[in-house]
Amino acid sequence: MIQALIVDDEPMHIQGLVRHIDWEKLGYHQPVTAESGEEALAIMADTRVDVLITDVSMPGMTGIELLAKCKSDYPHLQSMQTVMISGYDEFEFVQEAIHLGAKAYVLKPIKTQELEEKLAAFRDSIEKRIRIERETTALKEKVTGSLDVLQERFVNDLIEGRILSVELLESWRRLLELPERNWQTSLFLFGYDRLTPSNAHDAREWVVFSEGLMKIVKVGLSGFTGTYFGKTGVDEAAVIYLNASPLDRAKLEKQLAFIQDVLREQYNTTVTVGISRECLGWEEIPLLYKEVKYMMANGRLAGPGQLLYFDRGEMTEYRDFRLREEYIPEIVKMLEKGDSGNAVVYFDHAFDMLLTQEPVSFSYVQAFGMGLISELARKIKRTKDSDGESNILIWQKLIICTNATEIRGVVLEYLNQYSVLKQKEQTRQQHNLVHKISRYLEEHLQDNVTVKQLAEQFHLNASYLSVLFKKETGQTLSEFVQEARMAKAKELLGDPNIKVYEVAERVGFQTAAYFTFLFKKMVGTTPQEFRDYHYEE
Repeated sequence: MIQALIVDDEPMHIQGLVRHIDWEKLGYHQPVTAESGEEALAIMADTRVDVLITDVSMPGMTGIELLAKCKSDYPHLQSMQTVMISGYDEFEFVQEAIHLGAKAYVLKPIKTQELEEKLAAFRDSIEKRIRIERETTALKEKVTGSLDVLQERFVNDLIEGRILSVELLESWRRLLELPERNWQTSLFLFGYDRLTPSNAHDAREWVVFSEGLMKIVKVGLSGFTGTYFGKTGVDEAAVIYLNASPLDRAKLEKQLAFIQDVLREQYNTTVTVGISRECLGWEEIPLLYKEVKYMMANGRLAGPGQLLYFDRGEMTEYRDFRLREEYIPEIVKMLEKGDSGNAVVYFDHAFDMLLTQEPVSFSYVQAFGMGLISELARKIKRTKDSDGESNILIWQKLIICTNATEIRGVVLEYLNQYSVLKQKEQTRQQHNLVHKISRYLEEHLQDNVTVKQLAEQFHLNASYLSVLFKKETGQTLSEFVQEARMAKAKELLGDPNIKVYEVAERVGFQTAAYFTFLFKKMVGTTPQEFRDYHYEE
């Protein structure tokens, strides 16, 4: 059952809640109680509390301060549900509590039915969280006990390049009892040439086709030690073969035609099989997959149902394709995002790939450098920092280069120039945008604009807007609005004809009480004291 804690400095209020709510029927234990925030913290240090019900206004530690203390100092209370109890003139205090994670509030005098509804909603939320935790634990146990699931995840992680550290690989090695890391690796990729279920809108048939491919591949290659199977798509299955002897690899390859035949008989469809080159080490497996995918796409142009072997000619062709279609766009994308460090690393890798070709074509290396610079030159907006002269100088330097080392140096020089210009352009755009946002907020203080509304107004993601504003101004949006409200309030208070409650309304406060509370907190005096002092002057 769920445990609630009621905190209120009025014992009669506590007893009323304890007596008039049917806690057992709602799925709760009898609640524990406290008459101060300090007493509540002492209870929560030793007792599991699922739901906190606290008054906003209490002497000493307020309900807001109690909630803030729970969130900052007690990690085990982060998922605790909180109801704030407030008077009609304390609503904006509750807004502050909601920012701290309070899930609901009720107004005095408390209506038992209203509070019971909120407690029931909390119960449902807590029970769902417990259920999710149980099912997650059960899933972990199930996955650990399922070799097939583990293998599929391992193969997918290898192919997609999600194994980013030796430590993670070592963990997989222990889990699947893999051989030591110095692997001699081959990749076999099976892909339907064309899926033809009798009913293209029947999800069941698609599942049958997908699972059938994986099942037949596993059965066809059963008995080969060192094979690991993974599904890489609805119409595709991959097999990684580790440390195979030439004889074992030859035996496995004889089974490929058998698998094609069975799939043709079972599903009336053809399957192309791509067979990779061998590589040493696990880091190159994502590249093996891309090479074979490229080879299969080209191979299908000559007809379906083929067995395709990746050779040196295919490797050269794929490298050309990759430089043109993958590396240059990826370098440009990284620089556009401001990730110049990784862009340089990626460029060096691509350049080194060019130099491994035999014989090395100087004209091709030069063309690669020119192609990359051309793509970047089109991205830069013409400004006083970039008038085109730097591009002309770079072209001239590239043309007079006599070897690959000189070309690398010229391109790296341009990448650095581009990063500097892009950073200036981005900084300028961000500064102008934040200036517009600030002016908009100052002009709409009375409207209580939310972050979501502001993000929609300026066509931005709400999280990005908050981060950008804090980065540019050093303040959060709420801090900026509060400061702007106080500045405007000071200005209005200088006019004795405007009443204090009118000042509160004009700067966006729903109640004069909360305006007075926040003004004194930020300025050090009440609005009336501020007015009296300045009016007398």
